[in-house]
Amino acid sequence: MSRTVLGLDAAWTAHQPSGVALVQEQGQRWHCLAVAPSYASFLACAGGHPVDWEARHRGSPPEMGTLLRASARLAGRPVDLIAIDMPLSTEPIGGRRNADQQVSIQYGSRGCAVHSPTTARPGALADGLRSELEQLGHPLQTTATPRHSSGGVLEVYPHVALLALLGLDYRLAYKANRSSRYWPAASIRQRIEKLLANFQRIHTALEQQIGTIKLPLPQPAAVATLTALKPWEDSLDALVCAWVAMEHLRGRTCALGDSTAAIWCPH
Repeated sequence: MSRTVLGLDAAWTAHQPSGVALVQEQGQRWHCLAVAPSYASFLACAGGHPVDWEARHRGSPPEMGTLLRASARLAGRPVDLIAIDMPLSTEPIGGRRNADQQVSIQYGSRGCAVHSPTTARPGALADGLRSELEQLGHPLQTTATPRHSSGGVLEVYPHVALLALLGLDYRLAYKANRSSRYWPAASIRQRIEKLLANFQRIHTALEQQIGTIKLPLPQPAAVATLTALKPWEDSLDALVCAWVAMEHLRGRTCALGDSTAAIWCPH
């Protein structure tokens, strides 16, 4: 049985790019079939075109039917489970949810409190994505979902997942737009070096779970700005989402939330 999972680091607005990762179980091991820093570059991968990591990747609305068909072409079978880093709910999202509150209570002391969604971000974008996936046969999993149900859609949170993946006591510092808060006295060049070192930690840990990942991290000297790191950051987040889906299929996740929305966290 070759179970296949799709991980999405879905941007909260349509103009920002979203990371995508497709991972498949082959025998006793999992393999990364594709990873890309945007929906468009993932679709290009399915068409046989490698990712240009130096290109400027643009955002676009998620067209889940197109993404799932491309995933099936790459995997040779339909996707079994989708894990998404975006607030999702069976009801319109208008503000902070029980799921956000529960994760913040349990993981806030470890630096992993959750940002509150609003009607604008991700708002209608998240509602439309969830609705389209349900119509395609991938309903959102919540606390009301039977535990033996392995298909559908999981909302996940990479910061919490990385605590489990890396065995950390506190949130990993790897977000480029927060680097000045992580290291206020460091220069931009020093922050780029520190971020890439943490990217490598994530990459190494993921390869122990998934095998070889075709995600060539740049050398610090080749990175001119902090924003230039975004394609790798988003792609790593998508891979972490896929890893949580793998853990879910192994029965090693728990849901924090309620019957309308839940964030799935690895044990």
